Amino acid sequence: MPQVFSPTATLLVKLCLIALVLIAAAAAFVFRWGLSGAFGAPAAPRQPIPFSHKHHAGDDGIDCRYCHASVDRAAFAGLPATEVCLTCHSQLYTDAPVLNALHESAATATPIAWRRVHDLPDFVYFDHGIHVTRGIACAQCHGHVEEMPVVRRVAPLTMQWCLECHRKQNIARLTDCSTCHR
Repeated sequence: MPQVFSPTATLLVKLCLIALVLIAAAAAFVFRWGLSGAFGAPAAPRQPIPFSHKHHAGDDGIDCRYCHASVDRAAFAGLPATEVCLTCHSQLYTDAPVLNALHESAATATPIAWRRVHDLPDFVYFDHGIHVTRGIACAQCHGHVEEMPVVRRVAPLTMQWCLECHRKQNIARLTDCSTCHR
């Protein structure tokens, strides 16, 4: 029986199929990588309580420092304690099922296990207080969280990204690596 396709046509079809498989694999990799933030952490990790910064910071106008109280004086911005949430939620939406974890936290004196969205590797030292007191707006690194129902990482938070910001702000070059790396 004679061949339907010439050897050249068969080779061309095989190469096209291999190319399609490679393109699909690359697209899947880029899509997966694009949904992850720096260091493979999810850009918007699932939280124990579905907290909306859009509602609290945007609609209600609550300042970042109300919940992240140590942001302007400590290296770590701090995560809100149960008592901070209960300032309002001991009276508002007390029966809302979405707040069951909050009330359980208060009853058991167990802190809420918030998952960090803007997490850096352990070998990196970043001081929020220095940046905030020098007028760097929260949105510059964290984006406009007051518009986000679910907070997502919007900046890569890589070394190159930080250095580029320092260059744009005309901040003196860091000559000692231990300033940022521990």
